[in-house]
Amino acid sequence: MKSEPKHQNGYISAVNGSLIEIKGLENVVRLHDLIRISKFNILGEVIQIYSDYVIAQCYENTSGLKLKEEVINLGEPLSMELGPGLLSNIFDGIQRPLDRIYSFYQKDGFIKRGLEVKSLSRESKWEFSPYRKTGDNVHPGDIIGTVQETPLINHKILVPPGISGKIMSIAQKGEYTIKDEIYKLKLGEKEKSFTLLQKWPVFSKRPFTRKIQPQEPLITGLRVIDLLFPIVKGGTVAVPGGFGTGKTVIQQTLAKFCDADIIVFIGCGERGNEIADVLKQFSKIIDPKSGRPLIERIVIIANTSNMPVSAREASIFSGVTIAEYYRDMGYNVAVLADSTSRWAESLREISGLLEEMPAEEGYPAYLPSKLSSFYERAGVVELLGRDQKNHTLFGSITIIGSVSPPAGDFGEPVTANTKRFVQALWALDANLAYSKHYPAIDWFMSYSNYPDYLSDWWIERDIHWPELDYDWIQCRSLVNEILSKENELSNILQLVGEENLPEMDKFILFVGEIIREGFLIQSAFDSVDVFTDVNKLLSHIKIILLLYEEGKKLIQQGYFTEDIKNLNVIQKILRIKNNIENEEYKQIFNLKDQLIQEIDQLKLTSGSRK
Repeated sequence: MKSEPKHQNGYISAVNGSLIEIKGLENVVRLHDLIRISKFNILGEVIQIYSDYVIAQCYENTSGLKLKEEVINLGEPLSMELGPGLLSNIFDGIQRPLDRIYSFYQKDGFIKRGLEVKSLSRESKWEFSPYRKTGDNVHPGDIIGTVQETPLINHKILVPPGISGKIMSIAQKGEYTIKDEIYKLKLGEKEKSFTLLQKWPVFSKRPFTRKIQPQEPLITGLRVIDLLFPIVKGGTVAVPGGFGTGKTVIQQTLAKFCDADIIVFIGCGERGNEIADVLKQFSKIIDPKSGRPLIERIVIIANTSNMPVSAREASIFSGVTIAEYYRDMGYNVAVLADSTSRWAESLREISGLLEEMPAEEGYPAYLPSKLSSFYERAGVVELLGRDQKNHTLFGSITIIGSVSPPAGDFGEPVTANTKRFVQALWALDANLAYSKHYPAIDWFMSYSNYPDYLSDWWIERDIHWPELDYDWIQCRSLVNEILSKENELSNILQLVGEENLPEMDKFILFVGEIIREGFLIQSAFDSVDVFTDVNKLLSHIKIILLLYEEGKKLIQQGYFTEDIKNLNVIQKILRIKNNIENEEYKQIFNLKDQLIQEIDQLKLTSGSRK
């Protein structure tokens, strides 16, 4: 039987917005195959196949299309080009390099329809250093060699999934483009050449050996998160919040300061000026790890609100595919998606064009499964390959997705379904934001299921104070208890007034205010306060809790809250976040000694008030 040629021709039989109906390909095309409209060079993807026609969604504007125009089946799904050159780059949802496209259209700044540009440069040269030698047997995921992609990131060249064989030849150390032959393997009776470039379908998960239990936190530098609502490397988080609550600022802060090795930032359906602001900031910020521009360890996927919705739908999967590629090198990767609500809106729009039966609020019935297929690609995994010394390798992907519920309604479908698939929720509250409390994370609505995984890690790094023998778990538990009591008392306060409260209740309100004002509020624009490391975090919260424990004893002995408020050290405790650098956290130890001395002095001068 004669085999079908790779490229088949069909023609347009109907146009419906971004969707086109095609005849002539129904017997040869596969679901999710790419097609190209010849006249305008528009790329699309097959999403439905019927007995006498297929439907494809186009990744570009379909205005001007006519019936009977030729359509070509490309015979492959939407795939990412993976290789050196991804970092420091910005792509759209289908991996077109926006910086190089802009160089073609600097006058008006808009992408011309049908423009075809390779995702990764074929001209740039990279210095390859071999790990293996001729005659070595290699398996999927094994490291063949390395390329120093940026000063901080060593790009590992891996044997592609599903490939095992004997190295027949391997390039010597030197400079090569991504299309030059780097090594040749003997696969059974055949030989096959490989380059620095790989391709992988965006909707297919890259294989690994097994998922393992996460045990290490992703340190964000945001105190409210690292203490109360921590996330693990390999975890999943949703960040829902209404307009103006600070979702984008939190995502940008995480991109700048979290301790992931590589950041994949997905601007999905956001305004163009926000994405432009992200680019400006990332290019100017110096990475504390390397002293180099932060952009050197970031990949940006930008699909703004004025770009086609079909490409927006693909964008988050494009981003997580790139993340899996770097994970397979043994890196800890953070995927920041802003926002998944705009992505879900693209699903709703396409579903409407397909005349599918709508579910809640017009979203398609398969919204939960689509969300699940995205978040399930997070995790800590044992990788397929091994290094030159045959060591087992591990990598992780952490996914943090912001959600933009209309009018801040957390019961709407995208937020409600996302909560089913994530293990942590950082709920942003409009009232906190309007009162200038940032990050505006509501400590009553937010949660994290990860503390039990992380207790051993924090205990190993604990700062032991004889005066307060609390570990990280006990500290966060006591802070939650104080904040809950303060919330209850604030409701009573509105009825009876502060002067009619018992002295212990007044003291709890005072300590709650210190925790909120002096610890939870954090400025993204203060060079000292913007990031808090582990040692300063533990010391900072412990001195507040030491004040709480010692203060309770004083209240029980008959002292007043005003006596404690008048201690000189109180104002210094409130200014810790702005005045003490991370490296100088031991200055908090001096404040602890001062606190003890002033309390002892208070007892000597006043005696018991009972």
